[in-house]
Amino acid sequence: MLTRIDHVGIACRDLGEAVTRYQSVFGLILVNQEINEEQGVKEAMLQVADAPAGTSYVQLLEPLHPDTPVGRFLAKRGPGLHHVAYQVADIDAALAACRAAGLRLIDEQPRVGIRRSRVAFLHPGSSGGVLTEIVQPAVHSEEPVAAAGREVQ
Repeated sequence: MLTRIDHVGIACRDLGEAVTRYQSVFGLILVNQEINEEQGVKEAMLQVADAPAGTSYVQLLEPLHPDTPVGRFLAKRGPGLHHVAYQVADIDAALAACRAAGLRLIDEQPRVGIRRSRVAFLHPGSSGGVLTEIVQPAVHSEEPVAAAGREVQ
């Protein structure tokens, strides 16, 4: 069902500062920035520089408000690893398989994620203590597209 690790999500207090740090220190390449009102975050997707397109990403997440999931995460745990995301070919089939296996779903139905992907989260209590996201990329979303979607100001 899982085809690869799509990205790791990292919660941060200042998206601009975090993007600059990941670019200058680790050499990652910014491929997308947008605001996701539904999930209450500013987000940036950075590609590992020497990896082929579509293979290794870091997603940085800054909450829009303290009462969002990432805002509550930061208040409780501080900046750091928020989730691990795995790519799937068919998110509807993957959710059905997770449900049949007795996993606790945060999202019963997929929602729109960064770069127009379809995403759903599994509760950490049923996935080894790690918030787990499953991702079905949008068609052509593997190609780096600087600031696709709504650009963060």
